[in-house]
Amino acid sequence: MARLIWDEASKKYYETGTSNGVLYPQGNDGSYEIGVNWNGLISVKHAPDGAEGSPIYANNKKYLEMTSAENFKGTIDAYTYPDEFMACDGSKEVTTGVYAGQQNRQSFGLSYVTIVGNDTEGNDFGKKFHIIYGAKVAPSSRDYETINADQNALQFSWEFTTTPAELSDELEAQGLKPTAYICIDGTKLQPETVTKLQDKLWGNEMDEPTLPTISELIALLTEV
Repeated sequence: MARLIWDEASKKYYETGTSNGVLYPQGNDGSYEIGVNWNGLISVKHAPDGAEGSPIYANNKKYLEMTSAENFKGTIDAYTYPDEFMACDGSKEVTTGVYAGQQNRQSFGLSYVTIVGNDTEGNDFGKKFHIIYGAKVAPSSRDYETINADQNALQFSWEFTTTPAELSDELEAQGLKPTAYICIDGTKLQPETVTKLQDKLWGNEMDEPTLPTISELIALLTEV
């Protein structure tokens, strides 16, 4: 057995950046519509909760620890958003250019990319793909201010919650639980597999950008 070595060249990794956001509105039947690019996306912050321990006692001692279900939620920050997101934010277009607020909020899926870098290749080392299913945003505050000497662009912020996506019987048989979040490390995939993933999420000359189910996604990434 070899002795552990720290800080080897090319193995000092870091993660940064958020880009290539794609919104996939979810229809009433649960399927996702064609994806649209989300320009102005600043950040997607993860803030899961749950998974809290609850001790059970018997025979005058701790018998076991039960854990509650984990909830995936967070915050989306952006300078702007696609028109298709307005229904997700509780707005309905009454007539061209006229929107009524306080309407039902549409669920959606979201994909985005972060950069994986290291000490030798910098930000060119690779990237991770993040996919969120079954998200729904809550009402958010907006601060409209007069233009002044310290002018700043209005920044939008939405807190979101999710509903885990159902899995195929095959995946459940493998012990996988329903989830609302998938992360794909592109540095561990072959270049052609990364290209297939990008073509699926972002579209290409032949196909529209679509959000695959988790089962379809795993099949895409594992097919030879």
